[in-house]
Amino acid sequence: MKKAIWSRIYLDESDKELAGQFYECVSDLLEHKMIKDLDNFSQHVGTSRLQHSINVAYYSFLVCRKLKLDYRSAARAGIMHDLFLYDWREETKSARAHIHIHPKAALKNAKKITTLNKKEKDAILNHMWPMTPAPPRFRESHIVSLVDKFCACAEVIDRYKVRVLSLANG
Repeated sequence: MKKAIWSRIYLDESDKELAGQFYECVSDLLEHKMIKDLDNFSQHVGTSRLQHSINVAYYSFLVCRKLKLDYRSAARAGIMHDLFLYDWREETKSARAHIHIHPKAALKNAKKITTLNKKEKDAILNHMWPMTPAPPRFRESHIVSLVDKFCACAEVIDRYKVRVLSLANG
């Protein structure tokens, strides 16, 4: 596992086995050029789209594993849920348009790099719910959607926490 990819996922020694299981689920995807290219796009403040996708995938994997759900599909969908290779701030007219466009683009790109099962397709296509009309059909898809929002908030807070602390101390 490459250190840069894991820089924002905090693991203690007891988590190493889980991280290995997670990596087995997604290693083929992480080696694909289209996935690697996500590192060239900013997602939330100081987080690359690749790092965000890994965060979503890992925490979706953990939740689904704990609940005895299909953790492999959740992890794989998490890696591919934002698989669009453009800067949405420049390519779309508004954030509202992007909310509706990017899941379809991600699904189209995901189909180019691997065979997807029903849960993976659903999680990728419906991860922006409830901002999009169709709710996820599977529990794993709901988890990917919720974890996506959690990770987005955590990534933004993490970045601004540094700024607030520097202002308070400076």
